[in-house]
Amino acid sequence: MTEQFDVVVIGGGPGGATISTLVARAGHKVLLLEAQAFPRHQIGESLLPATIRGICPLLGVQDQIEAANFMPKKGGTFIWGKSKDPWTFYFEKPRKGLTPKPIAYQVERWKFDNILLENAKKSGVEVRHHCCVLDVIEENGRVVGVKYKDKDNGVHTVAAKYVADASGNRSILSPKVGERLYSKFFNNIAIYGYFDNAKRLPEPNQGNILVEAIPKGWIWYIPLTKTLTSVGVVVDKTTVTDVQKNKETIFKNILNSSAVVSEYLSMGTPCVSDLYNEIRVRVDYSYTNTKLWKPGLVLIGDAACFIDPIFSSGVHLATYSALLAARSINTFLQGTLPELECFTEFEERYRKEFSNFYNFLIAFYDMEQSTEDYFWAARKVLNTTEKSNKAFIKLVSGFSTEGIPEAANPDEYFNVRAGIGEALQHNIKNEGAKNLNDDGASKMDISKFMEGLTREITSMQAHANNINLEQLQGSYCSLIPTDDSLYWQKEPEIVT
Repeated sequence: MTEQFDVVVIGGGPGGATISTLVARAGHKVLLLEAQAFPRHQIGESLLPATIRGICPLLGVQDQIEAANFMPKKGGTFIWGKSKDPWTFYFEKPRKGLTPKPIAYQVERWKFDNILLENAKKSGVEVRHHCCVLDVIEENGRVVGVKYKDKDNGVHTVAAKYVADASGNRSILSPKVGERLYSKFFNNIAIYGYFDNAKRLPEPNQGNILVEAIPKGWIWYIPLTKTLTSVGVVVDKTTVTDVQKNKETIFKNILNSSAVVSEYLSMGTPCVSDLYNEIRVRVDYSYTNTKLWKPGLVLIGDAACFIDPIFSSGVHLATYSALLAARSINTFLQGTLPELECFTEFEERYRKEFSNFYNFLIAFYDMEQSTEDYFWAARKVLNTTEKSNKAFIKLVSGFSTEGIPEAANPDEYFNVRAGIGEALQHNIKNEGAKNLNDDGASKMDISKFMEGLTREITSMQAHANNINLEQLQGSYCSLIPTDDSLYWQKEPEIVT
């Protein structure tokens, strides 16, 4: 017998937990199918302020997040560019005599994800673990349900008015929506593991992510607790061979080639706990789908797109896309706006945010720039008169401004950018002639790089603080969120 739900969500990570919670709060019957049992390992431990100060208050989990004693993240420390000395940015300038609440955290994902999933259950979402989705059910070109297998290999069908795929980069449903296009620029591979009792940055930066550039890539160093550290190397995948067979040796050799991280790890030991005792590999992780939705089915988070881990945008994009998709589903099911209009709003906003990070990271991967060059680039992007370092901090926090033109066609967008290995070894400037127009101007206009989250985050924070949003005007595209942030609505016409 086929069960009936309003919405089926595939995947119980941050994106799946967020969309299921927001859809359930709109009064819909929601089923979430998760292939694994929690707790489970997941990459992506470094969060942005946009997630902590925007999404978490909206979901109502801010108190649980603060009570979890995650490592406070004040900013980031980089050994990158022309200077070999570390440089640091802070999300928020420390104020004398005040101890503000942290606006970002380094988290153990099994703990963070479980907080969000338990909150979804409390919001009325039915969660089933060990359930692997096999396919969607379609009628007349529309997705109307899913077929899944339980832990005992029993096959079930569920009817749904909408299906949301938050199953991650291994999504089996993304090809049903569009083609997955891989970036020729971020053609990288990540190898990572965990260490106990490694060194910390000196105060006040002991909770920062440390990023060190190396000749063929870069290394992340994330303090998850006082004693546990996540360490990963990102290199062009053409520079390493037989990764799965030799991942431990390759990982060790790359870490030993570093100047700073190797010294920080000298007093540490590989972690032996069940969740963290494995060296893991992730390949082909920079991509986007040509389409993000079709009638009855929407892709969010890594099922739709992913860029690069250097500024920790993964969880941000997952939860942000979940919020956009939840509004679109709620509005469509309510019957107040047509499906095409709702999900066009979702896709345009999501693509803009993807473009936001993608373009900025292309500029950031130019290893020959100085710290001030990065800050100046951010200032030009935001078209602001404020101090350039403040503009940079807005970008890497997940907050920026609106009004940037839409992203180009994804296929063309990727094809004009290639060769991160060459960029790291010879730098972008040596290859610059390939990216020049006939008049000598660069095709990559930095003034068009970023479109942001200012209005979105303002709306989320205002809702969390019970502030009336009627005075907020304007939108990225054609719709604006309602006061409760659960639906889209037309922007009211101003009568003069």
